[in-house]
Amino acid sequence: MSGAQEAVERIYREEYGRIVASLVRRFGDIDVAEEAAAEALLVAVERWPADGVPPNPGGWLTTTAANRGIDKIRRESHRDAKHQAALMVENPEGHQPTGIVEDDRLRLIFTCCHPALAPEARVAMTLRLLGGLTVAEIAQAFLVPETTMAQRITRAKRKIKDAHIPFRVPDAADLTQRLSAVLAVVYLVFNEGYLASSGDAPIREDLTAEAIRLGRLLRALLPDDPEVAGLLALMLLTESRRTTRVAGGELVPLHEQDRGGWDRALIAEGHALVRESLALNRPGHYQLLAAVNAVHTDAPTASDTDWEQVATLYSQLYAVAPSPVVALNRAIAVAELDGAEVALAEVDRLPLTTYHAWHATRADLLRRLGRSSDARAAYDAAIEATDNEAERAYLRRRRGSLAP
Repeated sequence: MSGAQEAVERIYREEYGRIVASLVRRFGDIDVAEEAAAEALLVAVERWPADGVPPNPGGWLTTTAANRGIDKIRRESHRDAKHQAALMVENPEGHQPTGIVEDDRLRLIFTCCHPALAPEARVAMTLRLLGGLTVAEIAQAFLVPETTMAQRITRAKRKIKDAHIPFRVPDAADLTQRLSAVLAVVYLVFNEGYLASSGDAPIREDLTAEAIRLGRLLRALLPDDPEVAGLLALMLLTESRRTTRVAGGELVPLHEQDRGGWDRALIAEGHALVRESLALNRPGHYQLLAAVNAVHTDAPTASDTDWEQVATLYSQLYAVAPSPVVALNRAIAVAELDGAEVALAEVDRLPLTTYHAWHATRADLLRRLGRSSDARAAYDAAIEATDNEAERAYLRRRRGSLAP
């Protein structure tokens, strides 16, 4: 791949959400916006290798996408097409007021998280349009097949069009009603950046940085909501370990990381947010996950980790938001408290056979129990289930260390 092609993909990935947000605001149609943005990418792939990367690549992509959108509407309109296109280019009434949410991308996330759509469809569609995630990446986040996720997104877009759901500026009532879906979108964007499910980079800093930016905007917008504070704390505490998470092309697990390399300013900020949110005594999903991370980042060494507190927090989280992934994480803490055999019995009951972390956890527990043959098979399954090369490198090393 040429340098220009790499630049196209990198810039497009970074700008995708902003471009789509701009086009939806202009055209009021998700399909037109998405198709026009995709066509702009194709034009850039053709032209940039020959002409060079323009001085303002983001603006170039946005203008090209807008022109493609106008062309599409011209082709599909049967009446007053040119007049409609002209109005889109120059609106004599000026810009629509931004309302309570000033940031373009955050405003459109609230818009897409419409209550008329099923909760998972809202999140999936928003991740596709604004997070810049592929259908495969979104499917992996939801632990469902790619075809299933593609159908959900298609149905959501069709429902928006058929039901004439308006793309209007969110008002104050929309914020509370749609907040849980918006938080889910931001968190899943962060997670994809934290451990990329595909691509050459094991960590996508563009996604983690954007998720944290959106988290700070949400915090300023809703300063009294403990889950907003909890999500921001969770992302900050996780981000504090980023520079120590990959070394030599291999993922470094938490217990092996150099804690001296953790960002203490982010940890202090995250801890303060955890204390503030939990003091309100309205515990929620993100607050409890942030509290778990606070326990880990508070321990000077891995051996100093308060596993009893970690297990208790995961139990509380399961009571608030039960899921097999939460149970899996609790089992990891149980292994430290009650031993690998007890934890393995809990893990084997979980319906997570397509989830790479489930196989990796089983492999480690089987290794600790001296069941090398079974552990090797579990490592093989974990390697097969992930496309993140840094994670695969770590798993291969662990598999290679097994006794014959």
